[in-house]
Amino acid sequence: MRSHVTDGDHRLSMWRRVREFAVPPSMIETATARRTVGDWAGACAAARVDADVDLCAARQVHGRELAARLRADLRHLAPDLLRWHLPRVAPIGRLRPGLTVSLARYPSAAGGEVQLVARTAPAWAAAGQRIGLTLWDGTRRGDHLQPPPDRRFRLDLHRHLWHARHTSELPMRSGVDSWLSGLGDSTGQLPRGCAAHRWAAEAALLRCAEGRPDAPVLIRLGGRRRLILATDSDAPRALSGQPSTRLPVLPDAATWALPDLLLLRAGLISAGRLHPLVAAALAPYLAQADESGRPDPPSGWPLVECDGSTHRIGLVDGVLAPLDHDPDELRREELLVALGGTPLPCLRVIDEANRDPVQLNEIRPRLDHGDVAGALAAVEGLLGPDAVLRDGALRDELATVAAGQVTAGLYRAGLTGRGPLKFPPTTTPRERRTAARRRCRTR
Repeated sequence: MRSHVTDGDHRLSMWRRVREFAVPPSMIETATARRTVGDWAGACAAARVDADVDLCAARQVHGRELAARLRADLRHLAPDLLRWHLPRVAPIGRLRPGLTVSLARYPSAAGGEVQLVARTAPAWAAAGQRIGLTLWDGTRRGDHLQPPPDRRFRLDLHRHLWHARHTSELPMRSGVDSWLSGLGDSTGQLPRGCAAHRWAAEAALLRCAEGRPDAPVLIRLGGRRRLILATDSDAPRALSGQPSTRLPVLPDAATWALPDLLLLRAGLISAGRLHPLVAAALAPYLAQADESGRPDPPSGWPLVECDGSTHRIGLVDGVLAPLDHDPDELRREELLVALGGTPLPCLRVIDEANRDPVQLNEIRPRLDHGDVAGALAAVEGLLGPDAVLRDGALRDELATVAAGQVTAGLYRAGLTGRGPLKFPPTTTPRERRTAARRRCRTR
């Protein structure tokens, strides 16, 4: 789905970043393995989805038929694919905060309708980028419950974006043949990235689902721009005045082209970098996909000019160390530094790497998208598993993430609804951790 903050190349750059870091291959592999053996709860856990769905309670309250349909959907839910397709916001492509997305609708034996929904936390509690999965029947209230399902961001009409058994619909629903050939490009006054060639068909599906075969459909193009699609055969026209809240709204998933298609067309991603379910569905159309989107592998540590010679640094016994200095020389240098002397260039590079490594730009995106395990693995691969972090940008990043995880955990547990934890203007990570502990004790 489209981000409504940036356009053009900036938006494509954001989606490329999302595809590289937001759903890591390890998450996809683990979630897929658990899903294929019927462990839907384990698949959700692997994809950082908090499943709050009680099948027994659903059967007792809403009837056996609803519980059976819900169980079938959960068994084929691909939570990693759901994370892949959920709407995001610029500039770094985090999940759109404070959102409730309808995945499926079921008639209840008790009357009314029950929806399976995915929820994202508000921005102040979004550390970890976790997703909540629960049922919504329109009756529950509470400080920690987010708004009702959003009409604009709904996936109950787009099961191919989260249900493993419906991914075969992806080529048809995304109009892949038109987009990869260039025929699906927007023309005239429509923004780049519109799926205008699919609007009439998607509007027909929306009218059928809403039981309003003759209703005009509202199309939102970001900002305050609105279009009206009166019938399947008419061209969309600009809306004058305020739109009626009673009009059906074309979901964003139907309004905008699939980001993967835009990235493929621009050569910013390769077919091998797609989600496996997406790649399998699009395989017949990707025979000549450009492989230039594959990122370059990270390089090793550079050589250091030290005392007129070129020296190496690398991992030794679990820590980053100079490779061309003997232990006695290093002990003398450490003593000299302790007394206020200037360290050797090799030691300066190692110290800088522990404080603010150049590779921090490869670690920070993982933290932004909640992949703490992947970020820590990258740190260990960079500095060694036994490295002791020193005060600096890297340690501050990890401390900030840890504090955010505490806030997010309190939010999920319903223990705070007053916004993020506030820290005094301290100067070191240790003082920030102490402030956080004091704050928790006073709650």
